[in-house]
Amino acid sequence: MTPKGTSSIYGVIGFPIKHSLSPVFQNRALSHLGIDAVYIPFEVRPQVLKEFIEGARQIENLLGLNVTIPHKEAVVELSDRVSEEVEKIGAANTLKFEGGTVEAFNTDWVGFLRSAESVTNLKGKRVLLLGAGGSSRAVLYALTKAKAEVYLWNRTPEKAHRLAREFQVEAIDSLEDALKGVDIVVNTTSVGLKENDPPLFDYSLITPEHTVIDIIYRETPLIRRAKELGCKYQTGFPMLVYQGAESLRIWTGCEPPIKVMEMSLKEYGYPIEHSKTHRQTLHQPS
Repeated sequence: MTPKGTSSIYGVIGFPIKHSLSPVFQNRALSHLGIDAVYIPFEVRPQVLKEFIEGARQIENLLGLNVTIPHKEAVVELSDRVSEEVEKIGAANTLKFEGGTVEAFNTDWVGFLRSAESVTNLKGKRVLLLGAGGSSRAVLYALTKAKAEVYLWNRTPEKAHRLAREFQVEAIDSLEDALKGVDIVVNTTSVGLKENDPPLFDYSLITPEHTVIDIIYRETPLIRRAKELGCKYQTGFPMLVYQGAESLRIWTGCEPPIKVMEMSLKEYGYPIEHSKTHRQTLHQPS
């Protein structure tokens, strides 16, 4: 859809932002829904974030922004209202602008929950959660909502114990021992983003009975190992699409066209083999 003088503006802010895939599928979704709007990336340095948000409040046709690294925590303090999940998670990835005010939401947890439940049932499952950073907080929120039994591990044990107390889950120090008694392994760290990253643990300890989820979009060594063993697995690709879809729902009130969003990335050249499950299509969550 060609932008016009009547067009509304949505976008994504981060630093850097050139890697973002959100403009690809959000623009396709807006066009498919017949909404007169455009979605564009804004590369915003942390030191000017406050000025950017204040300026955005004054733009009448700027209606919503997604937020990515490193701004997810900082935008909370710059918002007028925050949703329940933002209060608990402490970070926001979606801002809605209306009448000069800013309301903050977090759809990362929804994205994780819907994507994870497309490969496995979470209720009552024993989940080993790797990492205690911002992404881990959103995933923890989702897992507790789903009533999973969570065991939290981090390379800095004190950080894991602190976060575990906050969410009332169990922190573990021996990752290898924990692997023997869990059903699902979830990586929320950045390990695997680079091909030469050292492994988080000995991946030979993964068994075919494990379900392995990595929130990194690409195929990581952890996911590769799960594939080799015939495990159920999932990359971060569905989480990316689902969190973006929920943002679109918040901004427009429309039902997001999940399949259209997924296919736009395939046409863009992004590899979308993302899971092994009985339900192979992203648009058919359980």
